[in-house]
Amino acid sequence: MVQRCQWIQDKPDFYVAYHDTVWGKPCYNDRELFQWLTLEVFHSGLSWQLVLSKLDDFQQAFDGLDPEKISQYTACDVERLMNNPKIIRHRRKIEATIQNAQSFLAIKEEWGSFSRYIWHFTQNKPVIRKDGEAMQTRSALSDQVTQDMKQKGFKFIGSTTIHSYLQGIGVINDHDETCLFK
Repeated sequence: MVQRCQWIQDKPDFYVAYHDTVWGKPCYNDRELFQWLTLEVFHSGLSWQLVLSKLDDFQQAFDGLDPEKISQYTACDVERLMNNPKIIRHRRKIEATIQNAQSFLAIKEEWGSFSRYIWHFTQNKPVIRKDGEAMQTRSALSDQVTQDMKQKGFKFIGSTTIHSYLQGIGVINDHDETCLFK
């Protein structure tokens, strides 16, 4: 039997696959970084399992989660998305996604890539939870990143959302010490 993080026990196969192949693994691909940020925005107030189960639907509804395309969305696109029963239909989150795409691209322009920007907070090294430390839902790092991202125009984010994002993209490696995927 494969030893995994305690929290993944009894989860559906797609969630286990996410744990094994994505969560906590350093991600440097800007398109993927935008995808996971967008899903974290929609995760706010909802279960990650629900949001993750709709990944394909989000990709289809939001033009492959391409920040270039999303940054150009209009009120008509917002209405189109609000009428799509396959995604989470929350107007403020949809509007935040458009604003976040614009802010994402501005950072990409300034830093050369969003990856360079997000990883600079840890000097390009993952933060690995030490033995005996409890998993957190926010941290000084997520507070700092959130504050900076808000100053750069990002919407519908907070320290808990950003902490979860940093875990997902591997900036924070929060796998249990006994987990094979640490």
